[in-house]
Amino acid sequence: MSENALVDARDGKDALAVLSCTGVCKSYWQGRQEVPVLNHVDLAIYPGEQVAVMGASGTGKSTLLHVLGGLDQPDAGEVRVAGESIWALSDLARGRLRNQSLGFVYQFHHLLPEFTAQENVAMPLLIRRTDKAEALAVAAHWLEEVGMGHRMRHRPGELSGGERQRAAIARALATRPACVLMDEPTGNLDRHNAARIQDLLMELSQRHATAFLIVTHDPELAARMHRVMRLSEGGLE
Repeated sequence: MSENALVDARDGKDALAVLSCTGVCKSYWQGRQEVPVLNHVDLAIYPGEQVAVMGASGTGKSTLLHVLGGLDQPDAGEVRVAGESIWALSDLARGRLRNQSLGFVYQFHHLLPEFTAQENVAMPLLIRRTDKAEALAVAAHWLEEVGMGHRMRHRPGELSGGERQRAAIARALATRPACVLMDEPTGNLDRHNAARIQDLLMELSQRHATAFLIVTHDPELAARMHRVMRLSEGGLE
């Protein structure tokens, strides 16, 4: 999506953010001491937008992703996914919405070691009870998209670090989510593989108008995003 199109999307009164939060607060307890992590955080991400969140270790970046992804409930505030208030839903409905609208990529790939790359990528579709043959066909398509078509029948232990991360990205995209949440997607890769993953993310975002919210310490990756935000002392700016 072009910069002008993104401006139009944000300014249009009928525009709908694919992922947003308003007034989100989150604290943890260490013994009897309350430790604030997120303090009235507001954020909106629009179709095809690429947003990086940076900040020092321990500032709550991963917590923010977990709250936005419906994995960790905020103490206050609202999170909306595709217009739905995600924490107002039942556990079942929230899980269904996550599966339909969000993808997740982590620093460590979290591929299941006993399954092939193709079976791993098909897993989110099988969870939603897609026909197995169809799910495997979709998985094969996405592995081709990320340059892994020749490795789809290999198990994670037979793949390099970069290949495992490509498979994880294919898995996140297989359900055609509106937004993919990524926590340090290049943090466990060498410089060469990190650059290749960066190029791949940019290409896929432009080709499929998928929004990306990426937590990263990598200034090179952040610089390629449409927006860079910083999380500090519980606030996002």
